[in-house]
Amino acid sequence: MAEMDAIGNMMPHVFKHDAQEDKGENARLSSFVGAIAVADLVKSTLGPKGMDKILQPIGNNKGNAVTVTNDGATILKSIHVDNPAAKILIDISKTQDAEVGDGTTTVAVFCGELLREAEKLVEQRIHPQVIIQGWRKAVKVAREALEASSRDNAADVEKFKEDLMNIARTTLSSKLLTYEKEHFAQLAVDAVLRLKGSANLDYIQILKKLGGSLRDSFLEEGFILAKQIGVGQPKRIENAKIMIANTPMDTDKIKIYGSRVRVESMTKVAEIEEAEKDKMREKVDNILKHGINVFINRQLIYNFPEQLFAEAGVMAIEHADFEGIERLAAVTGGDIVSTFDNPELVKLGTCKLIEEIMLGEDKVLRFQGCAAGEACCIVLRGASSHMLDEAERSLHDALCVLTQTVKDTRIISGGGCGEMTMSKAVDELAATVSGKQALAIEAFARALRQLPSVVAENAGYDAAELVSQLKAAHYTGQVRAGLDMNSGTIGDMEALGITESLKVKRAAILSAAEAAEMILRVDDIIRCAPRKRDDGHGH
Repeated sequence: MAEMDAIGNMMPHVFKHDAQEDKGENARLSSFVGAIAVADLVKSTLGPKGMDKILQPIGNNKGNAVTVTNDGATILKSIHVDNPAAKILIDISKTQDAEVGDGTTTVAVFCGELLREAEKLVEQRIHPQVIIQGWRKAVKVAREALEASSRDNAADVEKFKEDLMNIARTTLSSKLLTYEKEHFAQLAVDAVLRLKGSANLDYIQILKKLGGSLRDSFLEEGFILAKQIGVGQPKRIENAKIMIANTPMDTDKIKIYGSRVRVESMTKVAEIEEAEKDKMREKVDNILKHGINVFINRQLIYNFPEQLFAEAGVMAIEHADFEGIERLAAVTGGDIVSTFDNPELVKLGTCKLIEEIMLGEDKVLRFQGCAAGEACCIVLRGASSHMLDEAERSLHDALCVLTQTVKDTRIISGGGCGEMTMSKAVDELAATVSGKQALAIEAFARALRQLPSVVAENAGYDAAELVSQLKAAHYTGQVRAGLDMNSGTIGDMEALGITESLKVKRAAILSAAEAAEMILRVDDIIRCAPRKRDDGHGH
């Protein structure tokens, strides 16, 4: 059957059967609805009083492991959506997480609010391109206003450290760690300052150990490896020369797969085993020629080579997982080796002391005085695995924000102060622009004001009252005014120490505006017909 248009004319059928097409208003409405639904999903997690979500997989995935979190990126990564606009929103949240580590919920909620405003404008017969042109002018002014309101204390070491502490406290206040935020902010700042300006978070290891309370978490200098030393080997080594390897050390038994060996007697079997042992003995001798006293292997080490290492007084550690040896190579300054014929080409790792210690109820290895002095380990303690997982996500966000702040040292006031500053600048721009673009610019300012409104709503306060008070405060010259969610009033953000990184806020606003623009441009959605499997069995 051919399709007909609105006035009854026959329309040619272009697409294959089962292919679907949404045009014009239908396509735009579908995009808006999908993106706004995803934004509304994470909206209740925004701010210091945001709620948590339980994510539970259906089926036998990882034994039905349940995740309890209010991290926007974690929630959005876990859901599978069919709507293309919703996928765009999830992608920008993932990008925000990868790029700056925090602001993942902000970027999704702001994009959703922009599209909500755009929907109203489209209903007023304002063309999407006119809205986009207005938004672009608004983004430029908002960015300039945000950067103008920032301050930089990088020249004063003590002030800058206090800024970092405030940023860590603000980031952690919306997470599970909010009740211990002073303790964890100190841990995060100490760990990041050890990096001396580097943004390589590989040097900061986060180790989770069940037991105790969150307050028992601590920062350990150096590196901790959750493995045990071989039997009969030294438990403590000073001035360690470490070889980090990824090589099979389990060939001291006959393993001939896919072939048959016929022998006349058991003595021949013993000869084959002895030949295997000789090969292993030669390999261990080659390893020992490097002048090492610690051997760490990613793969298993069987009893025979373990015995040979013990006789040579070398500490041998097996089955150090891939992430473990990668990080160990980074912090000790060694190479990961798989062949041992050229000792002069191999760079060994070094550290001052390796010893076995008790952590909770487990024995672990502590590496102190590593070649990369930046190396440290944050040991998290907690009552349940869900709590430890969420604590790790919270701390990782704080560490990411702090490393970005060390690179770009400008900071802004939090608590909705930045959004209101941008909103005021955009409103002032709208008053100078004529035509329909002014409506789009005003809509952008309203979307910005929705962010502090959502934060207030999530805390159970009267959002309309607080946001109108905040707007009045900014228009009367109180440029540091923001929402104090502990008392439900307007406060001075600088005095309260509620501080955010300029880079994180700027990235969130720009990414959300770009994504909203992309979704607004859509006027046609084509769903391809699924490829049909060929029923024929002949080849």
